[in-house]
Order: sequence, then structure tokens, then C-alpha cells
Amino acid sequence: MYTYCIGKFWSGCASQVKRGLEILGIGIVDIDSRDCMMLRAEQTPDKAYLEKQGEDYNLVDWYLDVLRKYKDKLLRITRYVVADAWFSKAKFVGEACLLGFHVISRLRDDAALWYAHDGVRTGKRGRPRIKGEKIDFEKLDLQRCEILDIEGGRAYSVKAYSKAMKRNIKVVVHYPESGGHKVYFSTDLEMSAKDITEYYRTRFQIEFCFRDSKQFTGLNDCQARDLRKLDFAFNASLASVNAAKVMRQRYYPSLSIGLLKAYLSNIYMLKRIFSKSGLKPNRTFNAKLIKELFGIVAEAA
Repeated sequence: MYTYCIGKFWSGCASQVKRGLEILGIGIVDIDSRDCMMLRAEQTPDKAYLEKQGEDYNLVDWYLDVLRKYKDKLLRITRYVVADAWFSKAKFVGEACLLGFHVISRLRDDAALWYAHDGVRTGKRGRPRIKGEKIDFEKLDLQRCEILDIEGGRAYSVKAYSKAMKRNIKVVVHYPESGGHKVYFSTDLEMSAKDITEYYRTRFQIEFCFRDSKQFTGLNDCQARDLRKLDFAFNASLASVNAAKVMRQRYYPSLSIGLLKAYLSNIYMLKRIFSKSGLKPNRTFNAKLIKELFGIVAEAA
């Protein structure tokens, strides 16, 4: 049998292209608590699927179709889409903005940027100027930049014109103590530079959801081949992590997802033993023993 959309995809962990399945995760990140709740998982199509859609159809078009599909639901929650550097493409950014979103992402270190034009007209004939001098990341014009108070290096913010996106963007250039620089941006020109860096850094929280799903809720364990069955398995796994996070926050704030799963498994097994034995345990007499059984998990961890 044929597994739906099995193909070759880039593996960040292995730093190489590997054969298998890939999913796109849509999550909502709480900036204050720095926690992520998964909303939806969509299976990434393979090369054959993209070719069937048309000659000009590619993976960027598919990502935009997913964004259009959930646009109304997402806009009721937030207007900001935070994505990794792969999505800092003119087509994705432009279409996302037309849908009503603002995009926050990271540019290549050698991105071609110019200082935004101050809008002063020269009075000469011809097209009005849309950009100033080109930005040299080795020699920033500090008179045009806002200096940021940031840990682990220096950072500056400036409004810039992007040649690739053909639009003005708000840019934050971070120079870490280890050397080099990183360029973050937002299409919201009024967004504070601090928020741009905070929003982008919290993007990584979605990776913890994938990690917990793989380790504790069986994200990699489904052996189905059908599209609908795979879709159900992926989203059930991620939804289980959401439920575990809510339960942990409400009842067991000191436990990790792994410890919480072990505790719940112990509780289930203990109740099953009592129910099958037909005995009614003395809660007062067995309270210490039960706590010791649950404590085995914590000691092992």
C-alpha cells in the first residue's frame, strides 16, 4: 500500500534530507508565560502532489493555502504570524499581509536592505525615491538606529526597505558576543523592537510541543497510511500534549510532561488492580503506601 505523501523532507535534527512524513504545526504562543498550545497539524505534501497542482505551484503556495484555510480563526486570536527564516520570502510575506496578518521572521545575514526613505521630496521630475542608502551591517549608521538594551551582545533597530520583499519593514540587527550578526524583522512598522525579538524567540516553543508529542503521546507511533487516519493521529497526539499542559498547570505545576504521564499511568494501574481484585482499600491505611508508589517515579527521574 501507498503511504499518503511519503517523500523526502529536510530534517533539522539530522541536518540532511531524509525520507518520511512531515507535518506543519500551527500553534499559539503566550508571550508572557512562554508556552505554546497547538491548534492544528497539517501533513506536508510530497513533490508529486505539488506537481499535480500546476507548474508554478510550490510549497510556499501550499503554506499560503493552509493560512487561508484557518485565516478567520487565527485572526480572532492574533494578527501576528511568527515563522522561521525559511518563510522570509517575498511571496509568502506579501500574501500573508494581504490576508490581514503581520509577519515576524528572520532574514539571511547577507540580506540586501536599504535605510527607509524619510519621505522628503526633491522636487525633481521622475519617480519619487523609495529608499535611502544601502545598509552596511559592519558599519551601521547609528544616527538612524535605535539602540536596544539586550542581553548577550548589542542590538539596533531601524526601519528598512527590503529589495526582495519590495516593502518597508522594521528590522532588529543583533550582534552577539560570539561574533557575526542576526537580522530579525516585522512587517508591522509600529511594532516595538523589543516585541520583535521577544516574539521571534518564543517561536521555538512549538518545538517543545513536537518533542513532547514524540516522547510521550505517540506522534511517531501511528502506522496508518490513509490521509484521514494520519491526520487524526497527528492531531490527537498534539491535543493530548495540550490537555497534559492544562492538567499540569492546574494540579501538578512542579511536574514535567513526562512525570505527569508516569503519575497518571500509576494511578490508572493502581485503580485497575483494586477494581479487578474486588477489594475496597482503606484510604487512610494505604495513603502512605500509595504516596510511596507514586514517589518511585520522581526518584527515578
